Amino acid sequence: MKPILVTGATGYIGGRLVPRLLEAGYRVRCLVRDRERLCGRPWLNEVEVAEGDVLDPGSLAAALQDVSAAYFLIHGMQGGLTTAARDVQAARAFTAATEQARLDRIVYLGELANPSARLSPYLASRRDTGTVLRNGRVPLTEFRAGMVVGSGSALFEMIRYVAERQPLFICPRWWFVQAQPIAIRDVLSYLVSALEVPASRDRTIEIGGATRLTYAEMLQGYARQRGLKRFLIPVPVYAPRLSAYWVHMVTPIHWRVVRPLIEGLHAGSLPQAEAARELFPQIEPLDFATALHLALGRVQSDEIETSWTDALVVSQGDSRPVTLTVSEGMMIEARRLVMDLPPDPVFRAYTGLGGERGWLYMNWTWEIRGWIDKLVGGVGLRRGRRHPDEIRPGESLDFWRVEAVEAGRRLRLRAEMKVPGKAWLEFQSIPQPEDKTLLTQTAYFAARGLAGFLYWYLLYPIHGFIFSGMIRKIAEQARRLAAIE
Repeated sequence: MKPILVTGATGYIGGRLVPRLLEAGYRVRCLVRDRERLCGRPWLNEVEVAEGDVLDPGSLAAALQDVSAAYFLIHGMQGGLTTAARDVQAARAFTAATEQARLDRIVYLGELANPSARLSPYLASRRDTGTVLRNGRVPLTEFRAGMVVGSGSALFEMIRYVAERQPLFICPRWWFVQAQPIAIRDVLSYLVSALEVPASRDRTIEIGGATRLTYAEMLQGYARQRGLKRFLIPVPVYAPRLSAYWVHMVTPIHWRVVRPLIEGLHAGSLPQAEAARELFPQIEPLDFATALHLALGRVQSDEIETSWTDALVVSQGDSRPVTLTVSEGMMIEARRLVMDLPPDPVFRAYTGLGGERGWLYMNWTWEIRGWIDKLVGGVGLRRGRRHPDEIRPGESLDFWRVEAVEAGRRLRLRAEMKVPGKAWLEFQSIPQPEDKTLLTQTAYFAARGLAGFLYWYLLYPIHGFIFSGMIRKIAEQARRLAAIE
């Protein structure tokens, strides 16, 4: 059996599609820019991994060798014309490579939008990406979906955080535009089933859930399930940018992720689902209340499979993770502590940082830093963590990105808050003689220009105080964990 190629396997949809394809009996190959970002996925040893980039013809050709079909799940949500142009460029490169490889099928998940509406750069690029793929010689199955409801999805997290935190809302017009959100499990069912339905070749298929409702009704539906009372005050303005910034400040969702959701509502996101019913009669989409109930259950049991934060949507762009080296210009601040403990409880202590548990020492300073980052357009602190104890490369941890994890030994975080340079925080638990462990905590900073040097030296006394306290608290947490084993 020839493999199926999945691009975007580190993202929200792709990360859930891969195990569904494996369950259906397919061989799967994942195209990723860095293999480490798949570490920790339970299915990693069951797939082939091709390192490469859709904009690199050589690596793309190698990834497509002997492949029968491919899923194109790559797109940026940074906003603006530059990202939109790059998305279309990626689609052109992918189309050319799949033609050369003579694939049987491309499956693409696009976005619902009224073609007569004035589209944002993001929605226009999603439409144009589909056009580029459709105009190639390889048959295309294009699904178009609006809002996706699932544990960890941007829509669900936006509704959850807004509804949980505020009793009263000033509601712009976009709150009262109808949409037809679709459950993540239904999206995955369509994507997998497409390979088994020959009639879906060269078709554009709009998909949605069983319920049409407004964003206001979605929020009230969540509130009912949680036993909350929420009050809405309509105002006759649209205000997409202001609304996106407001959500950015009160939730973990970055405004660049929120704005496409709002723009999708404004552009009209009601599917014409006749083709979906004709081609996939076995799929009966869930209603919104059921999809919401399932997502809540996943969150409450800490079983979030993937999150919107898995994709590299950050204030610093989607740069490839950097391998740390000690070189001229790299500022390094290291702390060490020898402990009478084995490495495992020490490792669990520092990999449990962040999220609801916080950073163990002077948490209020971390909260202030997160709010400052929000105010200047950064990601802020409230992204939290996917799971209270498990951690894997590529996922977000408050305003950090997990860059590397070595079980029992090391955790490296890359800063995604706005800083004048690049910053990392690394923890290690190194075995020592007599069943002891050397705990190291190292901050790295590569300054960018004069602003970077001023940032480092002005904040050095504060950072020194906080990091000294944090390593002591990590040691205390490790002793507590060891005591209850």
